Amino acid sequence: MILDPSADDRLDRAFMALADPVRRGIIARLSRGPATVNELAEPFAITKQAVSKHIQVLESAGLVTRTRDAQRRPVHLDAATLEALTAWIDRYRLIHEQQFRALDALLAQDPGHDAAASVALDVPIEHRGDTPSAGQQTGPIAKETGQ
Repeated sequence: MILDPSADDRLDRAFMALADPVRRGIIARLSRGPATVNELAEPFAITKQAVSKHIQVLESAGLVTRTRDAQRRPVHLDAATLEALTAWIDRYRLIHEQQFRALDALLAQDPGHDAAASVALDVPIEHRGDTPSAGQQTGPIAKETGQ
């Protein structure tokens, strides 16, 4: 497989841009339709200049575009870039799902396999029977006191 370094750069820029909660909020708002900087700044307790800088980061990552509509400069979501990110994530999600299905099939064939143990893996650790209950001590002190 030939790797495209520019594709990796675009992917890196997009994920770095989405690492910030303000920028994710801007993307969420733009998913409902185009908006101006003033409209995008409303829900945030930051300056319009700061929102403009966030938009520039999103624009350089290819996640948004700006157009001119008379005196308005609405910001638009670039759905194609988000779709590319989703496709990249899905590729690895599908690989892992296939591996888990293969493991499930292997475990189902094992006659000594305890179905309850497999179900216990889906239960959060604090709800499993093998963890200490509230007030129960663990470790060396518990061994000394007999708890």
